[in-house]
Formats: sequence, structure tokens, C-alpha cells
Amino acid sequence: MFHKVLVANRGEIAVRIIRACKELGIETVAVYSEADKDAMHTRLADESVCIGPAVSTHSYLNIPAIMAAASLTDAAAIHPGYGFLAENAEFAEIVIESGYTWIGPTPESMRIMGDKVKAKQRMAEAGVPLVYGSPGAVRTVEEAKAVAKDCGFPLIIKAASGGGGRGMKIVHSEPSLPSAFSICQSEAGTVFGDDTVFIEQFLEEPRHIEVQVLGDGHGNIVHLFERECSIQRNNQKVLEEAPSPSISQETREAICAAGVAAAKAVNYEGAGTIEFLLNPDQSFYFMEMNTRIQVEHPVTEWITGVDLIEWQLRVANGEKLAFTQKDIKMKGHAIECRINAEHPFKFTPSPGKIELYHAPGGRSVRVDSAVYTGYSIPPYYDSMIAKVITHARDRQKCIRRMQRAIDELAIIGITTNQELHKRLLANPGFQAADFNIHFLERWLKQMID
Repeated sequence: MFHKVLVANRGEIAVRIIRACKELGIETVAVYSEADKDAMHTRLADESVCIGPAVSTHSYLNIPAIMAAASLTDAAAIHPGYGFLAENAEFAEIVIESGYTWIGPTPESMRIMGDKVKAKQRMAEAGVPLVYGSPGAVRTVEEAKAVAKDCGFPLIIKAASGGGGRGMKIVHSEPSLPSAFSICQSEAGTVFGDDTVFIEQFLEEPRHIEVQVLGDGHGNIVHLFERECSIQRNNQKVLEEAPSPSISQETREAICAAGVAAAKAVNYEGAGTIEFLLNPDQSFYFMEMNTRIQVEHPVTEWITGVDLIEWQLRVANGEKLAFTQKDIKMKGHAIECRINAEHPFKFTPSPGKIELYHAPGGRSVRVDSAVYTGYSIPPYYDSMIAKVITHARDRQKCIRRMQRAIDELAIIGITTNQELHKRLLANPGFQAADFNIHFLERWLKQMID
């Protein structure tokens, strides 16, 4: 096993990785910006190195500074966590070429799945269900009109290198197509440095289902069932659960098999997630793959008993998976609530000093966080400051346990979205699992109106 791992991230995921390393007897190196001098991950790591000022482009996205920190501390491997450089194939290549171990998939896998046009083409070859649309990139308005004539409206234009809800435009009629196409193409070029776009039919009332996969470097790939991620706002997830309460056992088997087929198509190594859209009739279609650990990985860990971060480390170290598909069993239900430092309904950020922090406890309650009493949340990064995760024998018991945990959570000094979660968990539609990706935004609009 590695003697030392550098964690190229911050916040709760950096803390999560450091804890997993410690349990395997691995020393850790934290990197931090000037704004994160007193952050929890710098306190828990064996060593810490400042890599630049607060702005992430000069610190957590600063590849030369991160590589210098690895050299300075004699690290053997680098774990990117999620966000920042986690899906940057160029960074992965630099890590490998510099003689370090990259704790993640191969750069080739990352490049294929990071380009949505190439990914769709590879998925088509693997027989993974796809939303009907352009077979490849769409370069001109004339090409867009031809695709629209074939697909029909509504349709969606997507950036090939997009992510996080950026670089997408929904089009409901032909007159608005030229403008939407130009805007999407321009935004793609500005935000992602690549103006390549493609077009698909727009699914109007889908659910967002993702399949967790895990592969080693010896050709073994398994799934760890699915997660329900439909509770989201502006394409950003708010609450996730596993397993999905919306699919039949037949669909579960089919969508998980498709997830494995997708991973095998790119010889995937490590932990990854295949994301699908699920229609009300249980038909499902590939959306994208996240070639990294997910924010919501704890719900999968709880229902399967598999430590995903530990297996990221073991796989990167060259180990074979110690289990096969038939060994992975699903037990109970798990829910994760993302706690953000923001107004619960206006969604404005709320950085500042935490005067009091008390995490919930009790049976089957887990909190992944990097905050503490007296910690000052900087205004430069993502607003998520904690994840509360509960597990129980069934979904209703899990919801009640989460309600109890959210009630126990105390964060004084800043504003958080706790009240949003309290109301959401009590919502009859949520409790009945009667929702899709539009549920939260429609419900919020009703409350505001």
C-alpha cells in the first residue's frame, strides 16, 4: 500500500479521504489555500502545504503548485476527490508521467466519458440505451434544423464538454432554435473552451437515476446498485437516496446491467457513476458518466457495506476486487441531505463564522463534514458544508430518522438550508416518492407564489 497520499481537494471530501487513508495506515498530505489555513482537512492530515491564495484558479486548480507539494512531501499517490481537478485528464496524465499514482480511472477513460459526443458513440457501440438525437456533433444552425426535423420538439442542445447544468438549452419550437443554438455554442466555448454541441430529444418528466460502478485493473467491474437523485434545483442535487423508490426490480436489474456495460466499454478502473434519465414508463437512457467519487457515495456505502474510498485506494494500488457481483447485497434504505451555507429559499450564500456546531448522532446517523465551532466559512468555494446521512430497514423509517437528525443538527452563526430539508422531508409527495427532476423547483415556486 502507498506510504503517503496527497489529497488534492478541500472540505468534507478531503476529510473523508484522509480518514480512509488513516484506517489503512497511510500517511496523508493536505494542500490548502490561504483561505483554508484553519480548515479541518489541514488539521487532520499528517502534513499540510499551502498552494496559493484563496481563489481556486491559483490554488486548488493550480497543477504546478499541487505537483510541487507532492514532491516536497515525498507523496506516492494523489487523490483528487470530486470537483476541481478530479475529472481533468491532463492533470491525471501529469501525475502519472511524474511518477506518482493517480487514484482514479485512466486518462483515456476520462477523456472518452468527459466528451459527451464521444461518450454517446461509445455507449451506442456497447448497446447502452440512448436518448434519440444527433449521432455526433452539430456544427451549424442548418445541421441543427435537420436534426430537429428528425427528432421533433422539444429538444435539448448540450455542450459536449459540459457539466453541472452549464451549456444546455431547451428548445420548444423551430423559431427559437437558431438563437438557442448560437447561445449554447457560445457558452460552451466560453465556459469549457470547446464549442462542440449535440442535440437530443428533451425528456419532459424524467427521474434522475445513477448507478455506482467499481472496477479494478484486472478486468473486474461490478455495480453497487442505484441511487435516486431527482430532488434537485438548477441541476444541482439537494437530497439523494438509495435504492431508488421509483423503479421495479426488473428495471433495477436492467439499469444496473447497463451501468456495468457502460463501464466495461471504457475499461473503467476505480469508482465511477453512470447517470441515466428514467421515464414514467420505466424506459431509461444514458446521460453521462462521472469519472470520480460522487458527493452522494455514502448512501451506497450504507446499503452495500462497501467502503468506496478504501477501494479507490486499493484498486489504485493494483489490488483485485475482493468480491464479485453476487457477493454484493442490498440492505435497507439510506438518505443523504446536503447542508449548505445558504438561505433555505432564496439560495443566497451565507459565509461567516460558526458560533456553535453540534452534529446529530444516534443509531445509523452519519455526518460527513469539515466544519467545527469557531470555523469561518470562506466565501470562495461551494456552499455545501456538511452531509447528513441516515440508514434504516425501510424508506419510511429512514425518512423519520433523517427528520430526527435534521432537528438535532445545530449550526449557529450562519444561515443554512436546514429548514428546506425539514419541509421537504415532511412533504407528502416526497414521502410517497411521487416526484421527478422538476419536483423541487415546482414546489418551491408554489411556496414563493
